[in-house]
Amino acid sequence: MKAKEIADLTTSEVKEKIDIELEGYNKMRMNHEVSALENPVQLRLKRKEIARLKTEMRKRELSEK
Repeated sequence: MKAKEIADLTTSEVKEKIDIELEGYNKMRMNHEVSALENPVQLRLKRKEIARLKTEMRKRELSEK
């Protein structure tokens, strides 16, 4: 997702998306530990996606204050 797409989501949708992405990242990381992924760059991309979501959440928290 692009930052623009994330900004269009509601706060509850962003929280839900963070939970889903973190769960997916953890599963992917465990699978990579057991047997190497075909494309380990996926881990990096997933981390960046989570960071974008968390950044948007933080931005919204600060704007509420």
